[in-house]
Amino acid sequence: MVNTDVSLRPVHDSDLPVFFRQMNDPEANRVAAFTSPKAAEWDLFAAHWNGLRESPDVVVRTVLADGDVVGNAAVYGEPGEREVTYWIDRAYWGRGLATAALRELLVEVPERPLYARAAADNAGSLRVLEKCGFRVTAAARGFAHARGEEIDEAVLMLG
Repeated sequence: MVNTDVSLRPVHDSDLPVFFRQMNDPEANRVAAFTSPKAAEWDLFAAHWNGLRESPDVVVRTVLADGDVVGNAAVYGEPGEREVTYWIDRAYWGRGLATAALRELLVEVPERPLYARAAADNAGSLRVLEKCGFRVTAAARGFAHARGEEIDEAVLMLG
């Protein structure tokens, strides 16, 4: 892990083009698997993100590493069923940034339980979640838009 200052802040308008580029990386999409078809079209992407930012039920943050925008992290969903999600630019994978960002988000949003889902073969994301205290509680199958097929999924919980 690189010694990097990781912080979270509210999402700014200027972050959206960076997120759009990051979330349209074909390799990152394949690994994440469960992506939105809205991510590929700017107008749908921007409308989705503006909705997230305006929702009182969503906590969404920009992830910064040494001041640079490297991704995003969020908590969303109904009380008692809220989930975490995060996206880190592939250029920064393997440096511990997702783990640091998720830990910071979990301090900001202390409610429990929280849930997470990851493609069962996404070892990196599963490691991040487990380092932050999530435990696999179930297995599921779901349609992975980025792969165009149904795949195995791990369901995790932080109690």
